[in-house]
Amino acid sequence: MPDPSAIRLTIPRPDDWHVHVRDGDLLRAVLPYTAKIFARAIIMPNLKPPVTTAARAKAYRDEIIAAVPAGVKFTPLMTVYLTDATDPADLARGHAEGVITAAKLYPAHATTNSEHGVTDIKKIYPVLEQMQKIGMPLLVHGEAIGADIDVFDREAVFIEKTLKPVRKDFPALKIVFEHITTQEAADYVAAEGSKNTLAATITAHHLLINRNAMFQGGIRPHYYCLPVAKREKHRAALVKAATSGGTMFFLGTDTAPHTRAAKESACGCAGIFSAPNALALYAQVFDEAGRLDKLEAFASRNGPAFYGVPVNPDTLTLVKSLKPNSEIKPILTENGQEIVGFAPMSPAFWGVADI
Repeated sequence: MPDPSAIRLTIPRPDDWHVHVRDGDLLRAVLPYTAKIFARAIIMPNLKPPVTTAARAKAYRDEIIAAVPAGVKFTPLMTVYLTDATDPADLARGHAEGVITAAKLYPAHATTNSEHGVTDIKKIYPVLEQMQKIGMPLLVHGEAIGADIDVFDREAVFIEKTLKPVRKDFPALKIVFEHITTQEAADYVAAEGSKNTLAATITAHHLLINRNAMFQGGIRPHYYCLPVAKREKHRAALVKAATSGGTMFFLGTDTAPHTRAAKESACGCAGIFSAPNALALYAQVFDEAGRLDKLEAFASRNGPAFYGVPVNPDTLTLVKSLKPNSEIKPILTENGQEIVGFAPMSPAFWGVADI
């Protein structure tokens, strides 16, 4: 029975501009949680082996479409994984054929399955030149890698060492600074994003937790992701940016499923699986900030505007109740492996209606 005290908010159906859906039985287990809420999603290419060509992107798209639940309208937007050997011509063909939406820069060894990533940004300058020419966005995992760089400083160093030089050399290249985690990144994108060549995605989990979450009462592997959560001042800066109404910030969950066994191990995987409740948690953040009126732009309008696609014509309704939502239960893959969903550290009162 509907809660008569509930508050309802209807917005154009959102898109998720940063998603990991994996492949095989893991894909089939997690995809429905994204597809039922988001109309479109930018699909990350860091599989094993990675999606490095247009042909591989097309095959992966076919696999994803086959896993979409019956009756659900969902469009996967494919990306390719840049390497030192990426062929600019293949990228251009894939883009012209409507197979590839964007290309992803993983600095080598920066995150999960990034060992084949770019070792020196100058090695892909011919690719970036082609991308600038055809209007293909570059999506960046913005972390500088090196034994001398503290893990909590990687994003700020990346801005200075890589992002600023690339933007200077390719001023018309559209860049999405993905899953930003620091005040430095938020301030840089806010200052530069008005040119419509730079934008940033922000995850629900980085809006809700700081780095303390990983260490409360012991090691908390299900709060471990890359880029890693930072100090409280950075979380507060992200909330300010996301809820500001700035068109350069939009929704990207970076939902990244791993099995419980892979997370709870001696060398646990980085990644937070937020697909089941991410949109509701964004609403929670915007509500608590007193900026619920800005959620529609962040979730439904800014991303399409940056990517040059129309806002989705259908709508989705969020509901706030007086009672907090129930605990997120693990989901199961076909072979019985558990995947643990993201649990916020404080009560959450928002949900999605009729999903």
